[in-house]
Amino acid sequence: MVREQHSGGGRDGGGGGSELGRFLKARRARVTPADVGLPQGPGLRRTPGLRREELATLAGVSIDYYTRMERGRETNPSPSVVDALAAALLLEEPERRHLRDLAACAARGAAPLGTAEAPARGVDPGVELLLESLRPNPAHVVSRTMDLLAANPGGLRLMAGLEDWPEGQRNIVRYVFLHPTARVLFEDWENQIRGCVARLRTLAGVEPDASDLTGLVDELLAKSPDFARLWEYYDVKGHSHGRKTFHHPGAGTFTLGYHSLQLEGGSGQRLVAYHAVPGTAEYDVMVRLDREPAVAESATA
Repeated sequence: MVREQHSGGGRDGGGGGSELGRFLKARRARVTPADVGLPQGPGLRRTPGLRREELATLAGVSIDYYTRMERGRETNPSPSVVDALAAALLLEEPERRHLRDLAACAARGAAPLGTAEAPARGVDPGVELLLESLRPNPAHVVSRTMDLLAANPGGLRLMAGLEDWPEGQRNIVRYVFLHPTARVLFEDWENQIRGCVARLRTLAGVEPDASDLTGLVDELLAKSPDFARLWEYYDVKGHSHGRKTFHHPGAGTFTLGYHSLQLEGGSGQRLVAYHAVPGTAEYDVMVRLDREPAVAESATA
């Protein structure tokens, strides 16, 4: 059955593409014929991943319809088409949600789902009290673009060298890509930067002109080839919990669990807190980070 729902075109109907089209193209390039049970076919494939006609067939739409969608000329896919494309592209739930959000934006004429204005940066006084009560567990509050808005002592010192930057420049994504200590600090630096870019990519899909986003993305695209590479890759799967191993220049090597919790209120702020079992060496490191400024100072000596 061919699923199609035609619209009257879109803002990018002249061929300039759309965020929906860019996401579909990026994800199509990451699925091989073997992944979806298709034969490789004769000859050398010039296209990485699936060809347009292969994805269209898997999703049950015509090649013409899919091509118009990828090029931004078809901006009103039905929910059934969106779900069929998500299934054909083997998308996981965060990626499916992002595809639905992009389709909703396209149907609205590329108008953002939210506002292009940056949310307020103020942290609720109760949240600041919570940061204090979490000590010695390192914890900090970040904006939706990962600006550091508030932190307890360990939450700041854990990011070795970040304290040296002016408060207005303290952004976790900027830190992991541009601060020289970050590559050494995180044992799995590649996984760390992937998660950071995924959060920005998700926001950019639905609010591409957000004032708190555009300057940061432009800066990192200009200064970091690694950021540019991952931005083009178009991953939208962030990490909300897990474990991280640090090679801290002042506190040594240790592993902490962490949770990233969304704060209610619509601002997009998140509370990120690290933890370790009391009585362990990792817990002792948290206590040192919380109580000893010299730990942070030795990191930049």
